[in-house]
Amino acid sequence: MAYIQQHSAELPTPVRLGLIGSGWMGAFHGESIARRVPGAVLAAVADPNVDSAASVAAQLGTAKVTADAADILADPDIDAVIIASPARFHASLIAQAAAAGKHVFCEKPGAQSLEELDAALAAVETAGVHFQIGFNRRYAEDFQSAKKDLAAGIAGQPQLLRSLTRDPGTGSIPQAARVPAWTIFLETLIHDFDTLNWFNEGAEPVEVYAVADALVEPSLREQGFLDTAVVTIRYSNGAVAVAEANFSALYGYDIRGEVFGSKGMVQAGRATETAARRYTAEGLSADTPRLNVELFRQAYTDELADFAGAVRARRDGVPPSSGDFTITPGAADARRALAMALACIESVKRGAPVAVNETAAV
Repeated sequence: MAYIQQHSAELPTPVRLGLIGSGWMGAFHGESIARRVPGAVLAAVADPNVDSAASVAAQLGTAKVTADAADILADPDIDAVIIASPARFHASLIAQAAAAGKHVFCEKPGAQSLEELDAALAAVETAGVHFQIGFNRRYAEDFQSAKKDLAAGIAGQPQLLRSLTRDPGTGSIPQAARVPAWTIFLETLIHDFDTLNWFNEGAEPVEVYAVADALVEPSLREQGFLDTAVVTIRYSNGAVAVAEANFSALYGYDIRGEVFGSKGMVQAGRATETAARRYTAEGLSADTPRLNVELFRQAYTDELADFAGAVRARRDGVPPSSGDFTITPGAADARRALAMALACIESVKRGAPVAVNETAAV
C-alpha cells in the first residue's frame, strides 16, 4: 500500500516558535506548543541554564538548544518567540526580539518599570511585529462567557467589580525568602488588574489604594516580603473595584471575578474543580485545583494558539478576525496593568491612595 500524496496547499507551513526560558512556566508553554497547539512547532529552546533547556527540548523532541537567546533571535527559520524568562529580563528581550523581526509573546509583567516597558513597546511598534502579553484568564471559558455577557450589556453600567487570586498553600510558603519584592503586585495581582480592566472596558483606572502585609509568613515582614494584599481601584466611569490576593489558600487554587452593575451581576470562576459536590455524614465537600496549570490548562493552550494564529495570519497575509469583543491582550493592556501594579507599590509605601501612572518604576 502506497502513501497518500498530500498537496502542500492543504498542509500550511507551521509557525515556528522559539522558547526563551525553560523554568516552570516556560517548560509548560513549551509542552503546550509541542503537543497541544495545532499548526505550531517548538523550534528551539534557550536558557542560560543550558542543562534545563536541553532537558525540556529532549522531552519535547526539539533539536535546537542554546544558552543564549541571541541565537534564537538570529535564527531566520524562527517566526516568533515565547518569553518566559525572569521578569527583570522581559523588557530587554521584547525589544531585542522586535528588532530581530520576531513576533513576541511575553509572560507578565512586560517590564518592571513604565520607562522600560515604553521603550520595549516602541521597538515593537517600529518593527511592526505582533505583541501579546500573557494574561491567560481572558482565555478561560467562564471568564470569556462573563465578558460576552458584559459586552451584551447584561449587567448594565458597571458599578462594583471584584477580582481575587488565592494561590494554593499549606499555611507556609516554601522558599518565601527568595521571592522577589513586590511579587504580589507585579506577578500575581497584575492578572486581576487586567481582568478588571477587561471587564470594565472603555474605562481607565484612575487611582489605587493598596494595603499589604505578611500574614502567612510574618517573620519575613521586616525584609519586605508580602503575601496578602487588598487593592481598591477607582475607574474613570465611576466604578469602584476591589482586587485581593493571598499566597496560601489551604483549600486550593481560587480565581474569581465579578461585575455588579445597574441591571444585574455577572460572575466568573469558582473555587472547586468541577460543579460536582459530595454530601456525606462528614458534610459537604468538592475537589479543588492545586496548580495554575490545572485550573487554566486549556486557557494557557488557547492563549498560545491565539498567538500562533495571529503570527500565521500576518505571515500569510490573512486579515485579522474580529468578534463581539477583544480577547487578545496587547501592548496597551500590558502597560495599563503594570501602571496599576506600580501605583499599588507606591500606595503601600505611602500608606495613601496613588494616581495610576504617577510612578514609573519599582
